[in-house]
Amino acid sequence: MTKLASISEVEDAVAGAERALERLNEIILGKDQAIRLALSCLLAGGHLLIEDIPGVGKTTLAHAMARCLGLSYQRIQFTSDLLPADILGASVFDRERGDMVFRPGPIFAQMILADEVNRATPKTQSALLEAMEEHQVTTETETRPLPRPFFVIATQNPLQQVGTFPLPESQLDRFLMRIHLGYPDPRAERALLMGRERRELLAELEPVLRADDLSALRVHVDNVHVSEPLLDYLQDLVKASRQAPELIDGLSPRGALALRQAAQAWALLHRRRGVEPEDLQVVFPAVAGHRMVPRPEYRDRVDQVIDRLLTETVIR
Repeated sequence: MTKLASISEVEDAVAGAERALERLNEIILGKDQAIRLALSCLLAGGHLLIEDIPGVGKTTLAHAMARCLGLSYQRIQFTSDLLPADILGASVFDRERGDMVFRPGPIFAQMILADEVNRATPKTQSALLEAMEEHQVTTETETRPLPRPFFVIATQNPLQQVGTFPLPESQLDRFLMRIHLGYPDPRAERALLMGRERRELLAELEPVLRADDLSALRVHVDNVHVSEPLLDYLQDLVKASRQAPELIDGLSPRGALALRQAAQAWALLHRRRGVEPEDLQVVFPAVAGHRMVPRPEYRDRVDQVIDRLLTETVIR
């Protein structure tokens, strides 16, 4: 484990994250909890899946986060005719050199927005797997590293909409969190209707963090203390998911690790030096919901299963 930073170093780093939260809340109105989860996901070094109907601000949130965090950004619109080479890049013939030259695709940026990722075919969706897991891509037998840090924010439309392909479990598992934005409350929607166009506000956003600051925050996340009783509680939640009669599969060891990392990031964002049970409870739905495989009759009731697990699993 990395050497612990001083309290002042941690507080300075968290202050930068709080400034980013303020800016993001000016762009996406009335969604503080979802924004905090999204930022916690990135601080933990994970990828984010945003699932919701069109028009609630999924793409805007991703673009705003890239600008606030000072990251290079590329948006990839996923469609049914998108090919893996459109994402990864391909070699083309260079007449001046008389040789084939690799032209990097949009995947070679620090933050990728995979917009409407489930509108592409499974073959194209799979082009993201190596990038998300290994932070590298292999094209034409050559492996090429991706920039650091590297994040994928994917948006997904509800599966009942026309022209969607469900993400396979192996790809869903690569996302640290899945969140929903939902409709704004009446007050936030009124401010949205009376305010300026969101694109204009995006254009005025200045970075409040640099890539180096983000890397430092990720180190601080790793150093947030996780006590033995807290690990007991985490393992009890994981065990309960595996034994739940409503589920075919509960949380895997990778899911348990994701739960710990997300709770550490949430705790840091709230200026805590150690993870508390409430931190686990807040991030559990976002970390576990897309990883658990429900039985057919519970496919539309996963949220109820999560509520039951949190209610019935008590802290020892």
